[in-house]
Formats: sequence, structure tokens, C-alpha cells
Amino acid sequence: MSVMQEFKEFAIKGNVVDLAVGVIVGGAFGKIVDSVVGDLIMPIVGRVIGGLDFSNYFIPLKEVPAGVAMTLAEVKKAGVPVFAYGSFLTIAINFAILAFIIFIMVKQINRLKREAPTASASAAPPPTPEDVLLLREIRDALKG
Repeated sequence: MSVMQEFKEFAIKGNVVDLAVGVIVGGAFGKIVDSVVGDLIMPIVGRVIGGLDFSNYFIPLKEVPAGVAMTLAEVKKAGVPVFAYGSFLTIAINFAILAFIIFIMVKQINRLKREAPTASASAAPPPTPEDVLLLREIRDALKG
């Protein structure tokens, strides 16, 4: 079997396609969570802590040249190494929210999987076969 044929068989398997769809949806979902964290949650956290822009919390590890604005982007652009704990906290909160949302989704999927068999069990049982009914009649006649 040629390498191209093997690759074609591998690529069209259901698991590979499912994985590709999962990665694409996960990437898009990650952008939504980034927006929720960056645009909704972190400004509130920054306001509570007393800062207006949480992502600009950093400690310069070298003297900042005169005339450079004290924002993370400008200080990095000037080549000053920084300890950017605000960015780290934003990413950590982003991860926690994403992990919690995935946990809730998996929990709901597992709940739905457990409920699926019970829904089919509530359906009417199949009718009893004729031969079984006949044998039951014979049994009951022999008892009496």
C-alpha cells in the first residue's frame, strides 16, 4: 500500500474529522472566552482592585528610559524586560473560565447520555410471541 493511500485512509476516518472539527470549534470558542475575560471580567476585576487596565500591571526589571510611556506595550517596545503579572493573571483567569465551561458541558453531555437509555426503557415492551402465549395457556391448563 502506498503512503498516499495510507494517508487517505487515515485522513477520512471519522476520528480524524471529529478531531479537526473539535480543534476548529475550540479555537473559535477560545476567542469568545478571551473576549469575555478581556472585555467583561478583567475590567471589573481591575476596577475593584483600583486599576483601570489590569493587563498593564507589570514590574520593569530594568530602568525605563525617559520619555517612554508606562504601558506594557511601550515598555516592551523600548526593550525593557518586564515581569508582566497582569497578563499572566488574565491568561490564568481565562483558563479557569474555559476549564469550568468545558466541565459544565461534559457534565451535561454525560447526564444526557445517562438519560437516553431510560427514555427508551419507558417505551412499550415488544408483544409476547404466539408460541410463548400458547405454552403459557398449556401450563395453566395443566395446573388446573
